Amino acid sequence: MSTTERPRILVVGGGYVGLYAARRILKKMRYGEATVTVVDPRSYMTYQPFLPETAAGSISPRHVVVPLRRVLPKAEVLTGRVTTIDQDRKVATIAPLVGEAYELPFDYLVIAMGAVSRTFPIPGLAEQGIGMKGIEEAIGLRNHVLEQLDKADSTTDEEIRRKALTFVFVGGGFAGAETIGEVEDMARDAAKYYTSVSREDMRFILVDAADKILPEVGPKLGQYGKEHLESRGVEIYLSTSMDSCVDGHVVLKNGLEVDSSTIVWTAGVKPNPVLSRFGLPLGPRGHVDAQPTLQVTGTDYIWAAGDNAQVPDVAARKAGVENAWCPPNAQHALRQAKVLGDNVVSGMRGFPQKDYAHSNKGAVAGLGLHKGVAMIVMGKLKITLKGRLAWYMHRGYHGLAMPTWNRKIRVFADWTLAMFLKREVVALGALETPREEFYEAAKPAPVAAAKRAEEKAEKKAEAKAS
Repeated sequence: MSTTERPRILVVGGGYVGLYAARRILKKMRYGEATVTVVDPRSYMTYQPFLPETAAGSISPRHVVVPLRRVLPKAEVLTGRVTTIDQDRKVATIAPLVGEAYELPFDYLVIAMGAVSRTFPIPGLAEQGIGMKGIEEAIGLRNHVLEQLDKADSTTDEEIRRKALTFVFVGGGFAGAETIGEVEDMARDAAKYYTSVSREDMRFILVDAADKILPEVGPKLGQYGKEHLESRGVEIYLSTSMDSCVDGHVVLKNGLEVDSSTIVWTAGVKPNPVLSRFGLPLGPRGHVDAQPTLQVTGTDYIWAAGDNAQVPDVAARKAGVENAWCPPNAQHALRQAKVLGDNVVSGMRGFPQKDYAHSNKGAVAGLGLHKGVAMIVMGKLKITLKGRLAWYMHRGYHGLAMPTWNRKIRVFADWTLAMFLKREVVALGALETPREEFYEAAKPAPVAAAKRAEEKAEKKAEAKAS
């Protein structure tokens, strides 16, 4: 980390908003005008809309992440966490991955910490649940599902087999519906290579407390998505929730009880709880209260956007919708980041701020290979698509929205190769414990160790006797 007498713009979070805001600021700034510092626990940004496809093996995990230092060569990138912010002194406390925490002064602050999984105090959830917020979880889910097929194919215990082949997904929004669609697709393909496992042996269950799935694309497409998943053998239970899942024994509110080794939790998100320690004005759900300019209410040197911010939806309010807020999606995050970057530079130079206003252009969702739904908004006209065409829209939109041409090309290359090559169905669960096999080989054998201890004791006894 370098020290500088130039003003420092501290960007807390290296996700979608943090990455794009920092790029925008660096692009608009004059040479030497300020130092941009980005702090994040990870050294890369994850494009979350592609996590379901990564879990299904359609995209390589490396191609869904963008290395911050490579994309922001003119910025300071610190791998760590901002634990506290002293607004009076304009100092942030940084906790690095290793070593002691230290203070970092700043002049301008960008809050882009994103969101974390919204969970509830459900018995067994912390021990059994698998989230879908990061690339590590997507890789882990893929390996885990394929390992369950390996277990089921190798065991003679019917109870173990049934538990391994039961997959429970909680949450029917974008993340939940897309993930179960992709994973079911992958499991159906993988089953072709197992002698005693077929798709009919598997049980996929989707649970949601709401009365519909995919609310983002509207009721008609949501109903189509539900019927489509059900036609593929997915059991969907709406207006219900999970009471417990201790040791994989899932108990639903509607009375259904099943044993499952795979419980995927995608029941929404909430702002990062560490925001409560920053002394910022927060909304009723814990979001940073921001103005249409993306400035934090009551400040002139702090901005916030994305999933951790409560930003008024100016376009919707002009259309007559009261108390409308921008939804937490990639469409708004990308556009907010650009306006935020411009406003930070304008604020640094003493110029007026610009309001963020963007009308919804629609939504797209993939439900597996060649399956999807899409809603396109063109003024007052709404176009709905389903099936293969919607799936092309989903891939096209998110493929182009992927940051950097390097990653765009790699993602499209993955898709192109998949047209000619069969899907990979290899589980690499050992990646999570890569040293285990070496440890088993290198650790001293119990007999040899005991013998050495015995010889050592005899030598000590002889030495004392002499």
